[in-house]
Amino acid sequence: MSAAPPLSQDFEHLYGNHHHWLLAWVNWRLGNAADAADLAHDAFVRLLTRPCHFDTPQQARSYLRKMANGMCVDLWRRRSLEQAWLDTLAKQPEPTVSSAEDQAIVLEALGEIDTMLRELPPKVAHAFVMAVACEMTDQEVADTLNVSARMVRKYVARAMLCCMKLEARLAAGLSDDATVDITHDQADRVANETIPPSPATP
Repeated sequence: MSAAPPLSQDFEHLYGNHHHWLLAWVNWRLGNAADAADLAHDAFVRLLTRPCHFDTPQQARSYLRKMANGMCVDLWRRRSLEQAWLDTLAKQPEPTVSSAEDQAIVLEALGEIDTMLRELPPKVAHAFVMAVACEMTDQEVADTLNVSARMVRKYVARAMLCCMKLEARLAAGLSDDATVDITHDQADRVANETIPPSPATP
């Protein structure tokens, strides 16, 4: 498989030969015809924007299956986040429930954060979640991850840098690949302000 310039005939050939097969596979994976149709459509849109050349039908289907499987996992994670948020809202007193527009914004932000965390090394993501969401101390996180408290600070600062860049992109309406000028020193400072280091042990 290799990158190739957009060729409408190649795409039409791929779509004609593999769309029905991919739709059936995704439907089997998800158990929902509507979701399967949307996901199969999105998979071919990706191929249209990032065309590839396949030497054999088997190679094409292997690529499509791998891509669609990743999209299924993303869908499940997004639905899980949405359900967790809805469960949280259901427990709130009615006057404090957010508007539908605010809920949509929160869900979008949660999805972006989830994607960001999954792109980080596991220990970095885990340290950030434990320190921020679980409010664990540096030492508690360090003991859990079997690293030093100083390394926990570095992990949190690295994740905080990604959060700050994500926030800046969302605020400016920039694309995911847009460059945002935020330094590690700025991230360190915000991390320390947000999550003060654990006091030294006497």
